[in-house]
Amino acid sequence: MRKKHKNILFITADQWRGDCLGCIGHPVVQTPNLDQLVRQGVLFRKHFAQTVPCGPSRASLYTGLYAMNHRSVNNGTPLNNRFTNIAREVRKCGYDPTLFGYTDTSADPRKLHQQDPLLSTYEGMIPGMSSGVTLTDNQLPWIADLITKGYDHSLNQYTVFDPILNYPGAKGRGATFAPPVYPDKDSNVAFLTDELLKWLSVREDENWFAHLSYLSPHPPWIAPEKYNNMYDPSEVPKPIRRESLEEEGRQHPLLKMLHELIPRSLFFNDKLIEPAALMSDLDVLQARATYYGLMSQVDHHLGRVVNYLKKSGQYESTLIIFTSDHGEQLGDHYSFGKYGYFDQSYSIPLIIRNPEITKQTSDKSAVIGTQVELFTETIDVMPTILDWLETEIPEECDGRSLLPFLQGNIPDNWRTEVHWEYDFRKIGSFQPIIEQQFGLSPDQCSLTVLRDEHYKFVHMTALKPLLFDLQKDPEEFINRADDPGYQDIMLKYAQKMLSWQMLHRDRTLVNMNMESGKLVNWKGPRILNKVGE
Repeated sequence: MRKKHKNILFITADQWRGDCLGCIGHPVVQTPNLDQLVRQGVLFRKHFAQTVPCGPSRASLYTGLYAMNHRSVNNGTPLNNRFTNIAREVRKCGYDPTLFGYTDTSADPRKLHQQDPLLSTYEGMIPGMSSGVTLTDNQLPWIADLITKGYDHSLNQYTVFDPILNYPGAKGRGATFAPPVYPDKDSNVAFLTDELLKWLSVREDENWFAHLSYLSPHPPWIAPEKYNNMYDPSEVPKPIRRESLEEEGRQHPLLKMLHELIPRSLFFNDKLIEPAALMSDLDVLQARATYYGLMSQVDHHLGRVVNYLKKSGQYESTLIIFTSDHGEQLGDHYSFGKYGYFDQSYSIPLIIRNPEITKQTSDKSAVIGTQVELFTETIDVMPTILDWLETEIPEECDGRSLLPFLQGNIPDNWRTEVHWEYDFRKIGSFQPIIEQQFGLSPDQCSLTVLRDEHYKFVHMTALKPLLFDLQKDPEEFINRADDPGYQDIMLKYAQKMLSWQMLHRDRTLVNMNMESGKLVNWKGPRILNKVGE
């Protein structure tokens, strides 16, 4: 008898905002294939990343740990090798987890020679992951593919994202309108998709785990034809922001500093040197249009993958997960990138299709197309995969399995709030400026957020806190931390945050005890009551 297959397709897009899906009513962006996946699976509407930027966020995604526990706080901060991760855990179940793209993992240097190539990049793979195609910052496998197709041999990791000079119609359209020299079929999105499909074509008779990690819609924002012209900048939603940059910056010194430090060169290849906060309205709207175009491009190629799974008979045995590492400000609050404390940097999509719950095989057909309105977090993804594989979830994990939601149930004592952290000791190459401007040590450059349906509390390690009343001020314009009428709320949320930190301290060995010469593990449920209720 043929063994029942259980495959996992784990897809991440980079820098995809949680509000950018057609099926939840975005006024512009078209994502028909993801919308179809939502109709056949479950969408988690209030899903949040644990930290930014890419490397730290992915560390939480792969380990199931809050940033305060894994402490990989910046791109390039080593991930402690003592932590397990999703790749290591699924290997225990007989899988060879294979990467197509990148994980942005910086290797633990303590047991490596100083000349080890693993220490030459922050874009290494998580331990335990095999490489199908590793597409890091240098883009070498993709560039090699372009050159074999006849493109200029001078292409490198920088020029490959250059726009076509004097592109027709570019005048008056904004800095990100012009496409690159290659069409969509030769893009990095298409390249990774093609490589995955080749790999899948010889694995129909085995259980497999594939991690497809797209760069898009991460900057630089340059989209191939037709996606560069798919959305009209005059029709995209305008950014959420105050009347002026000066007024916005008065909310908090950290926000003002980010406005001053984050350069437009992180997002555009037009070589202009100025803060991103100062870019013209035209450039802002075109950037939003290009960003949406890159999303539609990813959606198209995800459709190719799903169609292949269906044609090859693997769709009904494959758990499909689509998410992102973090969001994007996209001009909201005069900010670009993923920084600070606003929701736009941390709200991300999560779609899961469980092949074991279908209209044909289950009386729980109501599960299909469910949109969960409870809070979920990046750290929940790893436990969910392991739970679906019916294997043990490591004690060190902070996250909780979402499998009950996929089966039509709501877990007991589910969280009523989310948390995220941001360490701003190093923003690009600006660490000395941060220290000089605020007079802080590196360890003082951090914040933690507690957010629920009513309030959002931002605790700064050494700077003034913020409090937003989300019912009265959903745009997060007014900091009420100094308002006398909100002091009881401030105290309550500070206490809740302390309880959260205490609850999630490292528990790897705490439930073990030597008793009468015997090791006893009395592990029990982690959460019996809702904290702070």
